[in-house]
Amino acid sequence: MAESDSGQEKTEEATPKRLEDAKKKGDIPRSKELNTTAILLGGTGALLAFGGGISAGLSNMMSANFRFSRDDIFDPQVMLIHLGQSMAESMMALIPFFIVVMLAAIIGPIALGGWVMSGKSLAPKGERISPLAGIKRMFAKQALMELLKTIAKFLLVATLSLVILDFMTNDILAIAKEDTIPAMAHTLRIVGWSVLAMSCTMILISIIDVPFQISSHAKKLKMTMQEVKDEMKNTEGKPEVKSRIRQLQYDMAQGRMMSAVPEADVVITNPEHYAVALKYNSDNMGAPLLVAKGADHIAFKIREIAKAHDIPVLEAPPLARAVFYSTELEQEIPAGLYVAVAQVLAYVFQLQRFEKRQGQRPGPMPDLPIPEELRRDE
Repeated sequence: MAESDSGQEKTEEATPKRLEDAKKKGDIPRSKELNTTAILLGGTGALLAFGGGISAGLSNMMSANFRFSRDDIFDPQVMLIHLGQSMAESMMALIPFFIVVMLAAIIGPIALGGWVMSGKSLAPKGERISPLAGIKRMFAKQALMELLKTIAKFLLVATLSLVILDFMTNDILAIAKEDTIPAMAHTLRIVGWSVLAMSCTMILISIIDVPFQISSHAKKLKMTMQEVKDEMKNTEGKPEVKSRIRQLQYDMAQGRMMSAVPEADVVITNPEHYAVALKYNSDNMGAPLLVAKGADHIAFKIREIAKAHDIPVLEAPPLARAVFYSTELEQEIPAGLYVAVAQVLAYVFQLQRFEKRQGQRPGPMPDLPIPEELRRDE
């Protein structure tokens, strides 16, 4: 099992942050064999697809260059024109082939590890020129794998080359009896199919190499338990600091909520376990607003502040529990509680008129209609 510089075993898989940091540095799994396979297959496929056009273009160029007049040969200006035309015709004939090879060279690396642009991977590092580091790499597991792959490639390609040479001997000898243009096309076909067949041997090497590279990269990025803990502390902060921040945020929220209690029109209680403070203004509110709520100690504080500011405190346990569980702070009560809250506000209005000697003393609080879906039992 891999060990860190501190001697601890790297037993933990790399975290997303470690993987992201490695990607930014250009440290991602890559397979040279996959890149080589993509280029060889793309190049040979392009050769077979565009070989006829390449052959015709090159043969026309050669024919034109062998038809100089005596005056043209001794005229440097004409020879330069012929040279430019020959280069242009050659490039036009080879452009499709170059495009396919270029695309294969781009797709090959992207297929494993994705597209990454990182200047850090190009930065000079002392360990790259360190003799000791070089000797260590020579005898590492990666170097052994590269040696085995090289031997396997040599044996596979050499064996297949001999088989192809034996199979195509008659076709190769027949080229000598053909005219120039047919011979060129025939040669390109033989070379294309031969290279394609030999390139297919790289598929087997790539199938073995790609999982090995992925596994090696994942193993290299493994972390010790201490590294995981340190990363969590650095990215998320120490648990005690986070707890303190949450407590401060909670205290601030409670402070804002308590400061809104004096603005409430009524506080409805359970009578002891729950308390909710409601505010309603028909001019700018569509429904009563919950400005404060709490249970146990917070409920006691809400009742205390309400009494200190002469806010009516009424006992209506079912309604208090329904509002407490169904409504968030600074939100309007649900439509199912409109009637019940309206009756409470009407009762408070009658009570205030009585205290101002403008009406009769209201009777007991009426039974409030609470929908079954909003009821919360003790």
